[in-house]
Amino acid sequence: MEFFCYHRDRRGSAALRDELREEHWSYMDRFAAEMIARGPTLADDGTPTGSVHILDLPDPAAARAFAFDEPNYQAGAYRDVLLRRWHNTLGRTMWDFPTGRTGGNRYLVLGLGTGQAADPAVPSDRAGLIAYGPLLSDDGDSWLGTAALVRAADPVEARAVLTPDRYADIEVHNWMFGGRPS
Repeated sequence: MEFFCYHRDRRGSAALRDELREEHWSYMDRFAAEMIARGPTLADDGTPTGSVHILDLPDPAAARAFAFDEPNYQAGAYRDVLLRRWHNTLGRTMWDFPTGRTGGNRYLVLGLGTGQAADPAVPSDRAGLIAYGPLLSDDGDSWLGTAALVRAADPVEARAVLTPDRYADIEVHNWMFGGRPS
């Protein structure tokens, strides 16, 4: 089962995140084979605002353990966690993205909603899509939104990957490929 996990930083937690960087990476290393995508969201000045992880785990209990055992979460660096089942409609990882880790602006686009699924099909212009899929309830039966990692010129272009009037809210965050530096 695939899961989308977004830890949102507590205000003023950048120093704590820096202090825990190696613990965070070591924890994530344990899940390397299950990772579909990962990386921080960033303020315009480059300060981390959160951490995205999309991964394939056995069940919702394993996903909750992943999210809440994470060292930054345990230390109080995060203010909240969005954890949802997800479906990898592109069928690839971020490491398979054709243009790789560099070039262009990258964004997390998060559309939240309920009811009739919006944007269930992959957009026809796939060139900028790094990851894309619906957010689902634990049982996978209810649509709760859509999450995408996108390369785009700016936040407006990134937001356009989702149909605006079909969501209760659409968030766009600066995002970058994550993982240990090479």
